[in-house]
Amino acid sequence: MARADAARAEAARVAAERAVDDARREAARRAIGRQLDEEAAQREAAAKAAAARPAPSASAAADTRPSSWSSQRRGRLFGRIDPDAELVAYAEAFGRRINLNLGPELMREAARQAHRSPLVTVAIRRDGTVESVVFVTSSGVPALDEAVRRAVLQLAPYPPFPPLLAASYDVVEIRRSWSFSSGVWLQ
Repeated sequence: MARADAARAEAARVAAERAVDDARREAARRAIGRQLDEEAAQREAAAKAAAARPAPSASAAADTRPSSWSSQRRGRLFGRIDPDAELVAYAEAFGRRINLNLGPELMREAARQAHRSPLVTVAIRRDGTVESVVFVTSSGVPALDEAVRRAVLQLAPYPPFPPLLAASYDVVEIRRSWSFSSGVWLQ
């Protein structure tokens, strides 16, 4: 009898602890839900405020904030493989344009110096204009880096995004390694 009472008391204690744990988890879930609701309301208010602002004029200064702060929908392709076939196709077309339109004379002098292959991220807007050219890894030769930057800007504007890509992204960031031999090759 004493054993049965002890077992009931233990079961009641375990049930009470479980109820306290459940109540604690439920309170945490509710707090997270409130936080998510507040963040959604802030984003909605910011979107409404942005929509209420007049469109920037052509003479307005460019947005110099880092791309991670931008509210634009960004596609990033930092390799050659991505589930988004449209993004991969656009990046390949970008690479072909560089490979076919830049002869070795553009960078021949700078490439003669000892250098590394620069790793460059080019951000292209949906209309084909270049938003930024960022060197993830420099070539080690400032003249060569500047020649790469000029080359990307010289070939702009690039083709506008195809409809499926434009439906998903406002800006596409394409990261490629540049190598120089008999021509310029994006890898």
